Amino acid sequence: MNKRIPLRAAVALATGTALALAVPLAASAHVRISPDTAVPGGYSYISFRVPTESATASTVGLTIQLPTDTPFTSVSYEAVPGWTAKVTTSTLAKPVTIDGTKVTEAPTAVTFTATGSGIAPGQFGVFTLSLGIVPKTGQVMLPATQRYSDGSVVKWNEPTPASGTEPQNPAPTLYIENAPPAGDPSLATSISAAPAPASASSSSSSGLTVAALSVGGAGLVIGVAGLIVALLALSRRRGA
Repeated sequence: MNKRIPLRAAVALATGTALALAVPLAASAHVRISPDTAVPGGYSYISFRVPTESATASTVGLTIQLPTDTPFTSVSYEAVPGWTAKVTTSTLAKPVTIDGTKVTEAPTAVTFTATGSGIAPGQFGVFTLSLGIVPKTGQVMLPATQRYSDGSVVKWNEPTPASGTEPQNPAPTLYIENAPPAGDPSLATSISAAPAPASASSSSSSGLTVAALSVGGAGLVIGVAGLIVALLALSRRRGA
């Protein structure tokens, strides 16, 4: 009886598992938000996951654009060590009425700037915002501009169609009354409307959850790779 067959089958299974895991991990290598759904009328914490996709340069800046036709009435950010942040407030081209109040100006952008080395290649950072009042609309795009230490810029500003077919540079999108598109690859979870923003510890937990999921997935792939190496070594010893 050939004892190598089960080993070869196990190696094939482990390899297939590693490849299957690598697909969603690779697909998530864009600027994304979590959660990507919110309830109108309340406040919502949104965490932007920002990976450095360059092999030679670090991420040193991130600007998040906020909507002006369906604006948020307020925005605050979680402090990130090694980064400064600035909220830009602008006069709206057309005033809007929110909960019976006429709003003529609103936050339109948040800019994070690294004070040190930034996010190195192979790493990612998490930037958390508290947004409110969530507008009563289908969805809002939150385009992001990522700046690198070598001067290059990546704009995440392309809409994702309802089919879920992702463009090359998808814009982070918050779905409110609309459902996320089919095949939405984000690490999304629903969040309930709240009468006021939650404590800072809640936003930290949100960011840490995203980080834990990403690191855990990478660790699983490494573990599978180790299993493959061990099985191959055992196969060689038995065949000697």
